[in-house]
Amino acid sequence: MSDNDVQQLLILSKQLLDAVDHKDWNTYTDLCDEELTAFEPEARGHLITGMDFHRFYFEMNPTGRPRQSTISSPMVSIMGDVALVTYVRIVQAIDDHGHDSSAAAEETRIWQKQDGDWQHVHFHRSIIS
Repeated sequence: MSDNDVQQLLILSKQLLDAVDHKDWNTYTDLCDEELTAFEPEARGHLITGMDFHRFYFEMNPTGRPRQSTISSPMVSIMGDVALVTYVRIVQAIDDHGHDSSAAAEETRIWQKQDGDWQHVHFHRSIIS
């Protein structure tokens, strides 16, 4: 496991979260495998496959509210052409009335090296209550 790969995976993970926060579908799809799989609270316990489920949150539910994600306590494990990135994601947001809020989730992101580039292939997100 090289320090270069670890840093690159942390940078890619942050770029992915920034794409979600800014509803940047083009960057999100560039970073994700088109067969991306996910377990997330919005799916209510179901495994989601592909990008259509995620597209809704980018295109069908636009919002101009400021939002920012911070990666806290990251851990990176690289196993050949597959990498596991785990962290706590802290999301700060401002609502329509100017009130701020923060939420946290535990996230696991799996990246796979495809044609020399890391692609996001699976994630699991759990809300911290």
